[in-house]
Amino acid sequence: MKIDNFFSELVTSNWVWKNIDATFDSGLDGAMKTKSLSLLSWIALLSFTFVGAAAAADTKSALEKALRDLDDQWSAAAGAKDVDKTVSFYSDDAIVMPPNAASATTKEAIRALWKDLLTDAKISWKTKEVEVAQSGDLACLSGTYEVTLNDPTGKTVNDRGKYLEVWKRQADGSWKCGVDIWNSDLAATASAPAEKK
Repeated sequence: MKIDNFFSELVTSNWVWKNIDATFDSGLDGAMKTKSLSLLSWIALLSFTFVGAAAAADTKSALEKALRDLDDQWSAAAGAKDVDKTVSFYSDDAIVMPPNAASATTKEAIRALWKDLLTDAKISWKTKEVEVAQSGDLACLSGTYEVTLNDPTGKTVNDRGKYLEVWKRQADGSWKCGVDIWNSDLAATASAPAEKK
C-alpha cells in the first residue's frame, strides 16, 4: 500500500476510531477523533519526509565522495603517465577542451592529446568542489591542477590553473567524464614578433 493511500484511508476510516472507542472507551466525539487522527497523520508524514531527506543527503554525500575518489584515481593515472588508464575515464562521446588548442572530440584525438601531454609533463590535479544534479546522473567537478613540463627550448615550465569536468552516469551505472576543460592561472606570454627580412 502506498503511503499516500495509507494516510488517506487512515484519516477517513471510522474503523480505527470505533476500535479505539470500543477498547479504551475514549469518549471522544467524531470531530475530535478526526482532528486527532489528522494531526497524527501529519506528524507521521513529516517524519517520513525528514527521513527521506536525510537518506537523500546521505546518498548525495556518498556520490560526491565516490566522484572525488574517481577523480583522484584519474589524477594518479595521469601522474603515472598511464595513457590508456587516463583516457579510460572519458565517456565515448567526451569533449576535451585544452587551453590554446582545438577541442578533442574522438577517443583517438583524446588519446593523442594525453600521449603528447604525458610524454614530457608531470601533472596532478585535486578536486575542490563536487556538485551533483538533482537527477543524480550528472555532476560537475572543479578544482586546481599543477603541471611541470619542458618547453620547446628545453626550459622547465611550471603551470598551475583550474579545471571543470562534467561527469555522466553511464547505462551500466559507472561514471565517466563527458566534458573536460582547463586553463592556466598564469598570464599568457606574448610571442616574440617575427623578424623582418
